[in-house]
Amino acid sequence: MNLSDIGMPRGANRPTKRRGRGSGSGHGKTACRGRKGAKKRSGRTTRPGFEGGQMPLIRRIPKKGFTAPFRKVYQVVNVESLNRFDNNAVVGPAQLKKAGLTGSLIEPIKILGAGKLTKIVTVKAHKFSENAKKILAAAGAKIELLKK
Repeated sequence: MNLSDIGMPRGANRPTKRRGRGSGSGHGKTACRGRKGAKKRSGRTTRPGFEGGQMPLIRRIPKKGFTAPFRKVYQVVNVESLNRFDNNAVVGPAQLKKAGLTGSLIEPIKILGAGKLTKIVTVKAHKFSENAKKILAAAGAKIELLKK
């Protein structure tokens, strides 16, 4: 047996329905579209989500919440993760990205006060939490606010 001997299984290639080609074809007159209505007309179909007049699913499900279109999204860095830098180091957005603590140089950075700081560093960020300011001040670190 060769590959060239293998054919399509029986009934795999059905003849196409030749619609609207006279009553002798069996698909004449209405051309398998039925009588009247939007599906009968050319170019006239229902819109997406239309359920035949029933209240659509998108309108039945309760809506909740609000999404602010112009909210600011900060990249957060905890104070404890600043311990990986050397003493007296200047830590800015470029250094934080290089260390893998942030993902972007464009989005603003916020320092949060989780953990303890054992090094004296100068931190440059766009925002600091109140707790982070206290921890940095107690450790002797300097804070520089960046403009966004």
